[in-house]
Amino acid sequence: MVLMLEILLLLLCLMIVNSFVIYPLVVYLRGSNRIAETQKVKFEPEVAIVIAAYNEEKVIEQRIRNIAEQDYDLSKVLVYVGSDVSSDSTDNILLELKKEFPWLIVFISDQRRGKAGILNELMPQVKSEIIIFTDANTDFQNDAVSNLVSGFTSEEVGGVCGRLVLTDSDSSRSDGVEESKYWKYETFIKSAEGKLGVSLAANGGIFAIRRKLYQNIPTDKAVTDDLFISLSIVSQGYKFNYKENAVAYENTGNDLQSEYNRKVRFSATNFQLLVDFKHLLVSKNRLLAYAFFSHKVTRWSLPFLLLLTFILSYALALYSFASALFFSLQVLFYFLAAVGFVFSKLKIQMSIFSLPYFFLVSNIAVVVGYIRFMKKKHSVIWTSTER
Repeated sequence: MVLMLEILLLLLCLMIVNSFVIYPLVVYLRGSNRIAETQKVKFEPEVAIVIAAYNEEKVIEQRIRNIAEQDYDLSKVLVYVGSDVSSDSTDNILLELKKEFPWLIVFISDQRRGKAGILNELMPQVKSEIIIFTDANTDFQNDAVSNLVSGFTSEEVGGVCGRLVLTDSDSSRSDGVEESKYWKYETFIKSAEGKLGVSLAANGGIFAIRRKLYQNIPTDKAVTDDLFISLSIVSQGYKFNYKENAVAYENTGNDLQSEYNRKVRFSATNFQLLVDFKHLLVSKNRLLAYAFFSHKVTRWSLPFLLLLTFILSYALALYSFASALFFSLQVLFYFLAAVGFVFSKLKIQMSIFSLPYFFLVSNIAVVVGYIRFMKKKHSVIWTSTER
């Protein structure tokens, strides 16, 4: 019996280590052997930039003017903004901007549809070959559009993800938010996956797809729109690449509570996509199946794996020194997270405490999201996190 429990504990640890260490190394090493594609001719097709907006009066004008500063030929660009019954000045700002920029097309919804519903409503109007998705609170580097589009020179490529850089506009903040640090790690993985054409989760602030591959996002159930689009592209047999030089910027959440709420919402919708795209686990593309299992399924299951690991190592601590040591290390980690919680209340930030705290809060959010998914208490209509 003890041997069986030890084997189970080893398998659980292997799954976790694979997700965070082995898998990133595998895709990095495989991707580093790929010869980068060189673009011999200038590729500048007609492009549509699509934005779903809800109460974005603080950022929407800057977003449109940022697009106007792109070094892309704006005669080949149309910008579609769908306002989801905004109750602030978003609509008025957009209508004024439309007078200044003829390439701006404004759709004002007559009912709340949610982001997915707005995107689906805009798609029939879009005729451009390439669609770029972005958010109202995102800023593009001035060459972002041209660099993003350059990733479509091969017909095998169905989507391209840009590099989203998270910034903290409040340098004095010390509430334990470590999202930007974790995001650098995730960006490393996305870059490695992109070289192999298996980017599974596009950065919602900057990614593009071929218009012909767009599939309507479900609105009868809540899903993460950018993840749904990404998975639908690779499910159709196309590559989803990553362009590191297509850069966009967004601020991190205002506080840990807002980030927690965002993670709860995304976790609930991600579990729905796990069900919808479970066939990827047995994909003929073995690399795609491995990526989906390691970077998505294991990550979504992480809090449950951690809980089982904790219980098993505690149960085996009396029988094995290694298990006892492993259990002690887990207790230490959660103690550091607890100190991080206390320090966050005191507005003190030290990475040795705040990183474990952020990690723990993120996994609690996944559990809460899973409960909402099981109870069907997540809506297709929600208010975006203020950043």
